[in-house]
Amino acid sequence: MICLLSASTTVMLLTGSITLGWQHSVEKTRWEETYQAEGRQLRLIEASVQGSGAGMEPPPEARLEQGVWRWQPNLLLDQVTLAGSTFTGEYTLCDANEGCHPLSHWLTPGQTVTLAACDSEAH
Repeated sequence: MICLLSASTTVMLLTGSITLGWQHSVEKTRWEETYQAEGRQLRLIEASVQGSGAGMEPPPEARLEQGVWRWQPNLLLDQVTLAGSTFTGEYTLCDANEGCHPLSHWLTPGQTVTLAACDSEAH
């Protein structure tokens, strides 16, 4: 299970994986990362970006598919902090249960949000 955590709220997403998307602040292109819950950690299983430049160069193993660079970082993380910026617009979360929605669908805008693996006892 994956949770969205803010200072005042915990929202549990009833899914084993989610795709987090946002617009790159300089290049104005879409960036997406797919995370899967593994115990108490998150595994970054896929990343993709529409283009390259300004600190977003795809790694050598990335493959270009229909104008989008895709790769499998396979990183295990304790959590992911979502840094809000007026230059990137709102984050989007997609999961099998809820479909795709802006982060404000679950939490009040303007808060620092952390993405983390959790269990049903975290609520």
